[in-house]
Amino acid sequence: MKRILICNDDGYQAPGIVQLFNALKAFHHVEMVAPEQNNSAKSNALTLLSPLTVHEASQGIRFVNGTPADCVHIALTGLLGYRPDLVVSGINNGANMGEDTIYSGTVAAAMEGYMMGIPAIAFSQVKKGWEHLADATGIAVQLVNALLSKPLQPHFLLNINIPNLPMGDIKGIKSCRLGRRHAAERVHTQINPRGDTMYWIGGAGPAKDDAPDTDFYATANGFVSMTPLMVDLTEHASIPLWGKAIKDLQL
Repeated sequence: MKRILICNDDGYQAPGIVQLFNALKAFHHVEMVAPEQNNSAKSNALTLLSPLTVHEASQGIRFVNGTPADCVHIALTGLLGYRPDLVVSGINNGANMGEDTIYSGTVAAAMEGYMMGIPAIAFSQVKKGWEHLADATGIAVQLVNALLSKPLQPHFLLNINIPNLPMGDIKGIKSCRLGRRHAAERVHTQINPRGDTMYWIGGAGPAKDDAPDTDFYATANGFVSMTPLMVDLTEHASIPLWGKAIKDLQL
């Protein structure tokens, strides 16, 4: 039996995390430390200028008045009192593919564990609305059990998107890269009762790069997409180019 920390960005009462938490408990020691409220698109934000509080709900579930990264960070740096074998984030209500991964609180929760040296997985359903959530939960549990029993490598960060389909209609799992999206949709504006303009961030754009080796292509064709992620943002190929360019700068 392994020890798993589970988190999400939809909040501790969201159907995705509740079902996955209960399903994983049949096989492992699982503790939930998740946001009190929906924290979608909070990325890796940490709360530094105000205190965080932890409250306990039923089944020992704990919720925090902070971001997904806050939850995993405080869990791993003192709240749990031990080092889990795996950090699981999700199941998220909607896809985290392409550039979504940069903004995603779901991916950020997993990444926080990964950055602390713990293998981590982020799970998302492709479409919002929780259709076929029980099937997605079953797939997630199978993957967790397989990865914990025979890990291909000791330290990994996986981003997994599951189509909203019955399990019997899932064609398999594809290891693939992140695709790309078009630019986001136009911002929405409203006038409030005081005459001020309010702005609402527009929706994500459609897939721009959905080649056969991408997550967009895999999920659109009935496969679960599995994308190994890394944290290093360095554009390594450009280091020599910039090194040569700065020799001509006058400082």
